[in-house]
Amino acid sequence: MELIGERWAMLLVRELLLGPKRFTELRRGLPGVAANVATQRLRELVAAGVVRHHTLPPPVSSKVYELTEWGYELEPVVRSLATWAARSPAMRHDDPLSIDSMMLALRTLYVPGEFTGVVGMRIDVDEFVATVTDECVVARGHAPAPDFALATDAGTFRAMIWGRYPLAAAVVAGGTAFTGYLPTAQAFLRCFPAPEPAGIQVPTAQQDAYRAT
Repeated sequence: MELIGERWAMLLVRELLLGPKRFTELRRGLPGVAANVATQRLRELVAAGVVRHHTLPPPVSSKVYELTEWGYELEPVVRSLATWAARSPAMRHDDPLSIDSMMLALRTLYVPGEFTGVVGMRIDVDEFVATVTDECVVARGHAPAPDFALATDAGTFRAMIWGRYPLAAAVVAGGTAFTGYLPTAQAFLRCFPAPEPAGIQVPTAQQDAYRAT
């Protein structure tokens, strides 16, 4: 906890689990963190050997933050914490999620079902490939020949996964593009059930205080 226990530290780690990011991209995924706080946490994570700060080779030549090999070993910790937190009775499942957080949730919550194959996803401005077998592996990038592909915004994608918003209705409503066989896509979207809430009672005042933080 001395290495990763400061506020925002683990969330910055989470935002880097799918690959390196520029500082502005990290801030986009964590809009609630102040720039000076994010800078300080990243500096601490670099000093601890969890993150490295370097310049990508040409033609990109951008300065990025990236997890070290040791830093990437935190993925099962982040995923376990996410599963545990999702079972909190005080959890608001309609709160905003970063795109990377949603993609990691697909890895974490995947339950094998009727679908196996490759999915191409464009969520807002980010592209991802999901390779589904007995596990769901999600990575940044373009899928050249997916079993199906969809392009939508983060809120609609979340609603299709956990809000039971039908893909066909999203396409009809506009703002969502889809290519492929609809039943195949529906089988994929059913593979990520949300965890059941823990069987405890949390006083309303405590729930409100939790949400305020």
